[in-house]
Amino acid sequence: MTDRKTELAANLAKVEERITAACTAAGRAREEVTLIVVTKTYPASDVRILSGLGVRHVAENRDQDAAPKAAACADLPLTWHFVGQLQTNKVRSVVGYADVVQSVDRSRLVTALSKEAVRAGREVGCLIQVALDAGESARGERGGVAPAGIEELADLVAGAPGLRLDGLMTVAPLTGEYAGREQAAFERLMDLSTDLRRTHPAATMVSAGMSADLEQAVAAGATHVRVGTAVLGVRPRLG
Repeated sequence: MTDRKTELAANLAKVEERITAACTAAGRAREEVTLIVVTKTYPASDVRILSGLGVRHVAENRDQDAAPKAAACADLPLTWHFVGQLQTNKVRSVVGYADVVQSVDRSRLVTALSKEAVRAGREVGCLIQVALDAGESARGERGGVAPAGIEELADLVAGAPGLRLDGLMTVAPLTGEYAGREQAAFERLMDLSTDLRRTHPAATMVSAGMSADLEQAVAAGATHVRVGTAVLGVRPRLG
């Protein structure tokens, strides 16, 4: 356990240096960017170590991994983010532990999240996942709604009981006009965020960037970066 703590502390320090350097280069204060550590495939013991090292935001993308892990770490002062594509039959479980769902991309999911949040007596933060590889009406390869669909979905979230519209999220696309152009993709997301805030001023969160492209996300103006491998390393999947 001590070796793992040393390893995670060293990795976390390197990521912190990268974020700080990216903020300096972009003329931003370090406090403007929140690190979310993506703990998918890693055990609850790692989450516990990370919490002890000062991490306050963790993310998961599969409910079957996340639910037992969140339960095992319920005593820790953590904000849990769900970042994976979410099926409606998993919504009840996810609402039980997720403080923020970053992958809201269709009206049916909004309805299901609202129903379960009300039932659980919780307020769940929602980010609209934007697919920059989608056509005007299609969904993206890794989920998400096309830019043209943001406004309608945002209005739906904002008006749904138990839900709070927090902002936008994207994953750098592998296909389409933004493939291999991460910074341009994140700058497009920032433009869309500016548009969204005209009608929903409180929706200020912009979640973009991962281990390989966090610098480009910070340069573009992201408020949250989602980092997994650079903190936790590479290991076989659980199960």
